[in-house]
Amino acid sequence: MTGGAGFIGSNLVKQLITLGYDVFVLDNLSSGYASNLACLTNVKLIEGDVRDEAIVSRSIDGAEVVFHLAASVGNLRSMEQPVADSTSNVIGTIHVLEAARRAGVKKIICSSSAAIFGELCYLPIDERHPAEPDSPYGVSKLAEEKMCLAYARLYDLDAICLRYFNVYGVSQRFDAYGNVIPIFVGRMLRHEPLTIYGDGNQTRDFVNVKDVVRANLLAATARSLTGAFNIASGISTTVNRLVELLRETTGTDVPVTYAPPRPGEVRDSLADISKARAVLGYEPSITMSEGLAEYTAWVASDSL
Repeated sequence: MTGGAGFIGSNLVKQLITLGYDVFVLDNLSSGYASNLACLTNVKLIEGDVRDEAIVSRSIDGAEVVFHLAASVGNLRSMEQPVADSTSNVIGTIHVLEAARRAGVKKIICSSSAAIFGELCYLPIDERHPAEPDSPYGVSKLAEEKMCLAYARLYDLDAICLRYFNVYGVSQRFDAYGNVIPIFVGRMLRHEPLTIYGDGNQTRDFVNVKDVVRANLLAATARSLTGAFNIASGISTTVNRLVELLRETTGTDVPVTYAPPRPGEVRDSLADISKARAVLGYEPSITMSEGLAEYTAWVASDSL
């Protein structure tokens, strides 16, 4: 698994270990943490970068299934560092695909993003929605998807691309490019004011990491399947409503200020997950109230 020490990857590793699998993790620890994998048996962490072709080949040799999660993530980061974004997400993916092809891997599960769609033509977004990304990140993730699907057509390799919407949950830590939930939870627990970019009525489709892990496991066990699937909750939540839920969860009521919208961010987002339901058997099961309560408790207890 590339990126297995990160937020989503480490949650997936833990579930795979619980199911009895041996897991090799390749991670450069730029945004992941070795501590996320501490005390786990049957997992080997290889510290390295997907842009290093040799170490990718050594890591994948002997694997049955490759979960490809390593990426430079985020619209803002990609606008500040477009070359780093593309070399990691595009060139890194080619290294993974080439190593998988040479090693005879039969399946690769690629973690993609709703950022590939750009500004929306209609809601909810199905897999056939036009892909016109508004940021270098969205462009690189779309290229990553296309490369995986091209390899599946050319070689004896199944490729499943999972398009994540707004993922949140345990092990997601705040950074300068972080998603809204870790930023807001951290600030509210410290009793610091919040800033909302836009009027707060913009919508997002928040999905808990446990549901994302379940989608990856379903993809791993699917037979002779290649394609792209939306992975989300299928529920639309405004940012203002998110603040209300977090006030209930954290028991705090901090001031909120509004700032101009940031470039590269879509106004609304809501996924049509009917294809994932029908083909993968995917069904989200974690409600926002449950997920936010669990995540807030984890943030409060996290020592990093």
